[in-house]
Amino acid sequence: MSQIKIKVEHINPFVTSTIETFRKMVGLEAKPGKLIIKQGNADDYDISGIIGISGGAKGMVSLSFPKETAIKVTNKFIGASSADVTDDTIDAIGELANIVAGYAKKGLGEFNITISLPSVITGSNHRIKEPKDVFSFIVPFETELGGFHLAVSLKSVE
Repeated sequence: MSQIKIKVEHINPFVTSTIETFRKMVGLEAKPGKLIIKQGNADDYDISGIIGISGGAKGMVSLSFPKETAIKVTNKFIGASSADVTDDTIDAIGELANIVAGYAKKGLGEFNITISLPSVITGSNHRIKEPKDVFSFIVPFETELGGFHLAVSLKSVE
């Protein structure tokens, strides 16, 4: 079996999935910004939903939000009116990451990937550090409720 090289084009299923997930599930237009090849430390976030990826490619995908944006997005997603991060907010961020990864998986059939259950990290200014040997990129998104980042780190495996 030959190894498939990870390329910038492998971002497209994740970007498309994020746009569609926010449109269909949250009722928001999420506008992607310019792709950033990730080098060194990550940006600082307040809440991040993370999904592990295994199979023909390994790595992770995450959706990371400032606290205020996470609250507004999840309130809209689940029909709540919370003023602070609650267990429902945390669950909703994990579910959004899960949906994005699940939709993107369909566009990455060449890798025959499996996705993990979502994990959510909370805490002001936390960082997500990927292994050095993976191809990592960030796509900033803007919505009417605030901005967030999609981060994908992938490495093909033999």
